[in-house]
Amino acid sequence: MIEFVFGPDDAVRVRFAFSPLWEMVRSLRVLTDPSGHALHLPWARTVRPRLRGLGMGPLREVVPPAGYIPDFLTPPPGTSLPDLAAELEIVRATPPEVVAAELRWTERGSRPGPVRLAMAAEPERTLERLADLLERYWEVAVEPVWPRVRDLLEGDVLRRAGALAAEGAAGVFGDLHEAVAWRAGTLTVDRRWSFRGELAGRGMLLVPSAFVWPDVSVMVPPYQPMLSYPPRGVATLWETGRPDEPRADALAALIGRRRAGLLAALSRPASTTDLARRLGVTPGAVSQHLGVLRACGLVTGHRMGRRVLYVRTPSGDALAGGQRSEASASRRSVPGAEPAS
Repeated sequence: MIEFVFGPDDAVRVRFAFSPLWEMVRSLRVLTDPSGHALHLPWARTVRPRLRGLGMGPLREVVPPAGYIPDFLTPPPGTSLPDLAAELEIVRATPPEVVAAELRWTERGSRPGPVRLAMAAEPERTLERLADLLERYWEVAVEPVWPRVRDLLEGDVLRRAGALAAEGAAGVFGDLHEAVAWRAGTLTVDRRWSFRGELAGRGMLLVPSAFVWPDVSVMVPPYQPMLSYPPRGVATLWETGRPDEPRADALAALIGRRRAGLLAALSRPASTTDLARRLGVTPGAVSQHLGVLRACGLVTGHRMGRRVLYVRTPSGDALAGGQRSEASASRRSVPGAEPAS
């Protein structure tokens, strides 16, 4: 059991970020054991043929199907606006002694295999090789799907940041994952290993990750305390079909078929690009329809860095069938996300 004890200042130092590097590393685990991550089978079937001949052996060696992944491969994200190049520079700057120690470390005191030991004996060469392989893997396996993954992660950050502003830590952790519980200022995570410690003013970093599903991942001091968890709506990540047709038909007579489909598609936050992909129309057409829906008070936009995520308003929820969208469970200001003008 992992226990993080929050002090008076730690709850207000909960922050959110997500990481292309984390998604890459976790997706390697999915490819190694697709049966344990059945949700991502559509992606795995597409990617596996592309990886032939890329020499992924060293990465597979250090990212096993289960258990410990060397921490230097997944440094805590330093910003809420992810930058893969910056993250890889952090990896490349890892001290050789840290690389060697983490490659030799195993859970429960078992001895690392001969390949890991050989890699640990040449930490500088190993680090450079792993970083180069990560770059190649990104281009082939993750970059083509990154826009839809990024939209999902940004939507979750938007929703949970709103819950933090309105309800505090209990609002964030209450439905994070079945393995996570919040009681009397202590965050507990059901894991096979044990840790208990005070955050001591460092706060907690929350990192939504599509490929961590169905589990959670924890990082403890001396690194920034961090919890990675599956975002809400991850089950829809690889869907390519159009929104529910009966509901769209019911709305079409009132607001038009395209706008009805768009409103139904906003059951979770999405960008213009994501909506265009899901609906099979151009981004320009989506923008025009969103403008009408915004003017009618049915959707609103929130700026996340240089991008805008759209969510349904309570009126939009009611018109779409009475089910509240993930980010608009309550109308509140969202730290780190500005209303889009």
